[in-house]
Amino acid sequence: MYLLIPAAGMGRRMGSDRNKLLLTLRSQPLIAWTLRAAEASHEISWIGIISQPADWVDLKEILGGLSLTKPVEFIQGGTTRQESVYNGLQALPADAKQVLIHDGARCLATPELFDRCAVGIRNSEFGIRNSKFSDSRLSTPDSPIQGLIAAIPVKDTIKVVHDAGFIQDTPDRSQLWAAQTPQAFDVQLLKQCHAKGLEQGWEVTDDAALFEKCGLPVHIVEGEETNLKLTTPMDLAIAEFILQQRLEIGNR
Repeated sequence: MYLLIPAAGMGRRMGSDRNKLLLTLRSQPLIAWTLRAAEASHEISWIGIISQPADWVDLKEILGGLSLTKPVEFIQGGTTRQESVYNGLQALPADAKQVLIHDGARCLATPELFDRCAVGIRNSEFGIRNSKFSDSRLSTPDSPIQGLIAAIPVKDTIKVVHDAGFIQDTPDRSQLWAAQTPQAFDVQLLKQCHAKGLEQGWEVTDDAALFEKCGLPVHIVEGEETNLKLTTPMDLAIAEFILQQRLEIGNR
């Protein structure tokens, strides 16, 4: 399975003027934790890091200290996550049929989560009947899974708030899930979705949203409560606690 890691963003909300994935957590750069999990995954065989060339020297130094056995490629990132993933898709090896996309900032994802998503997409029979998107492509109980994401049920009550600050609606919590990564897709289909997104000027925050806009089904795979996206200094503190708990459990 091929893995793309978008890692081109800056850490402004983290209070940093550099790529936040170069910040450290328990003396290891954030990106190192993601790469260790990918290395330990039974399913992943190739890793592409989508980042800015200015970070490549640092990233190569990090890789040198990890002794990974799986090939790692550097791919130039874009100005947005969407553009970065588009670049990553173009750089995949020609034989790539399915791909996992995982945000480098979710550095607590476990190898088991990578494997669960990879097995889920690999074991699906993707029938690409044509290059057009239509309602006939929507999933039924007997149709194949065409894309999937890790996600967890929402615990909080969610409010839709009007611009003026008034609550407009309260969605049914039982139908709400918090999207995570990895997200897994058929490479050809995702390339088509990104091309259409460029054509239509769509701006999305994850690849599943492009699938949805193209009328394609996206399946849910159970994510992990600890699979946080590290965005603020508080997230770093929580991640430190989670890793400490994992270390204590592993030593028992």
